[in-house]
Amino acid sequence: MSGRHKDRPWLMRTYAGHSTAEASNELYRRNLAKGQTGLSVAFDLPTQTGYDPDHVLARGEVGRVGVPVSHLGDMRRLFQDIPLEQMNTSMTINATAMWLLALYQVVAEEQGADPARLQGTTQNDIVKEYLSRGTHVFPPGPSLRLTTDMIAYTVGRVPRWNPINICSYHLQEAGATPVQEIAYAMSTAVAVLDAVRASGQVPEERFGDVVARISFFVNAGVRFIEEMCKMRAFGRIWDQVTRERYGIENSKQRRFRYGVQVNSLGLTEAQPENNVQRIVLEMLAVTLSKDARARAVQLPAWNEALGLPRPWDQQWSLRIQQVLAHESDLLEYEDIFAGSRVIEAKVGELVTASLAEMDRIQEMGGAMAAVESGYLKSELVSSHAARRARIEGGEEKIVGVNVYESTEPNPLTADLDAAIMTVDPENESRVVAALHAWRDDRDEARASEALAALKKAAAGTANMMEATVECARAGVTTGEWAWALRDVFGEFRAPTGVSSAPLAVTAEPGTPLALVREKAARTAADLGVGRLRLLVGKPGLDGHSNGAEQIAVRARDAGFEVVYQGIRLTPEQITDAALAEDVHCVGLSILSGSHAELVPDVLTRLREAGATDIPVIAGGIIPPADARALVEAGVAAVFTPKDFGITEIIGRIVDEIRTANKLDPLEVPA
Repeated sequence: MSGRHKDRPWLMRTYAGHSTAEASNELYRRNLAKGQTGLSVAFDLPTQTGYDPDHVLARGEVGRVGVPVSHLGDMRRLFQDIPLEQMNTSMTINATAMWLLALYQVVAEEQGADPARLQGTTQNDIVKEYLSRGTHVFPPGPSLRLTTDMIAYTVGRVPRWNPINICSYHLQEAGATPVQEIAYAMSTAVAVLDAVRASGQVPEERFGDVVARISFFVNAGVRFIEEMCKMRAFGRIWDQVTRERYGIENSKQRRFRYGVQVNSLGLTEAQPENNVQRIVLEMLAVTLSKDARARAVQLPAWNEALGLPRPWDQQWSLRIQQVLAHESDLLEYEDIFAGSRVIEAKVGELVTASLAEMDRIQEMGGAMAAVESGYLKSELVSSHAARRARIEGGEEKIVGVNVYESTEPNPLTADLDAAIMTVDPENESRVVAALHAWRDDRDEARASEALAALKKAAAGTANMMEATVECARAGVTTGEWAWALRDVFGEFRAPTGVSSAPLAVTAEPGTPLALVREKAARTAADLGVGRLRLLVGKPGLDGHSNGAEQIAVRARDAGFEVVYQGIRLTPEQITDAALAEDVHCVGLSILSGSHAELVPDVLTRLREAGATDIPVIAGGIIPPADARALVEAGVAAVFTPKDFGITEIIGRIVDEIRTANKLDPLEVPA
């Protein structure tokens, strides 16, 4: 046994929450008993996007990808028997972050905790929601004001809390290169800090406290040397920006503080056992280097490309962290990369390129202006398209997907339907009934007064956090809080980035894309139309639009006229658009698990409208049993993450259009 001093391990978390507050509370207490040292709360999509469970857009989404929290009673049950004053809690919440922090604070106070002692993080980075994750609600200006008000409030009232967790994680998931990931996250941080300073809510002498509570949430891909260099570059740029732009002299306040969830984009449905070694390599990128080590780590489970991980799968990911921290000698040494010429050269390259991109964004007017102009989204869609093209062309190798595809039978997935966790379909009706009971039992006059005060604060210049805390105490619901602000601020539909994305795959004669173009053109001629029309729709609240955008871009490049209106649509809106645009196919993309309810709804509506010649295609994380059920219901084809060949998918869509219109199959190979 070594006599060396051993550093304290990072916070170990698993991202968790599902079904109900009670079920999630049980899961949290079980994970803490297994040695988890912090909580990471996954909220369901209605909670994230400001809808109550009984709203039409919440249908099929309640409790699917996280826990539903509709009011103070839910938050009480979520943290029952968990002493919040002793906990470090991360909440993945953005547009409604102010609301969830208010609920958390009130529950902590009910437990007897001092808010000044609460530790944790609200994600609260709205820029990446516009770009990649899609849970935004309000326009950029009001969203930045919500963030500013939260930061000003926490510095004074909850000083150990991180009111924002600026996220590059989701940017990488949307296709960002390391340079884009650094530059876009840092530009967001600059926009936030500039807004806080301009608000005048924090005295100049306390601005260092604001900087000290800015944290980051990053991604780590499988190229772990480059990823580790990226983290060193992040730290170097943050130190420079906070010192030069904001005059922060205290080196501790300038420290780059980050947590990490390693890459889910690279997890595969094919040979999913390979995901374990991917996760380990990605974890090493953010732990090997002491000078750039994460403060908190949460790892995905090996089967996340298949569906919702079970408790055992999450335990496996926790044990991966524990083995590294407690069995290896990693924490006994100073930074093992100090003085490396190779590492220094790569870090310097990343710093130079990232600063140049940050300057470009500042010239546009900053991160918010670059969001509204569509520049950032277009760049991400283009980067993602280029990555997909490299995979399809074999330039970027993914074991089990486009190389070394032969495999032995996998005992982990022998029973695929049992290899993931499912949510009881009756759960939603129970949650809705509980919500109605809560509304019936509360003091309605107090709730109404609290909402009126919130709207008044929003319409004026007052900090909205105090009014939000009173809403929490008064029994206001998540949807009511969000609708009050919608009434004042309006809603925002972010640019899709599809129309401006350049061609990512070549279409020279004989290439797969050229062959699919020929099929599409001949089919359009057979139908007597200029071009085939494809509607790409995202029903429900799932905002992960990366896959839908890539299908839209490739279909456009194959000669289709593409109708893509972005995220958050009802089945009725999608059906109406399909009929109004006279499309030849409807493609639905859902990653949240609501496919079993929403896809058949679109099918039924099209049939009732007499549009039986419009095939419906579904794509997303769809378990095999659900895929079979969708096909039996009339879905023409189902695509999942294992279907990585987008050009081939577009070719299949042409085939389904021909079949639906009773045209003979084409012999054109594709």
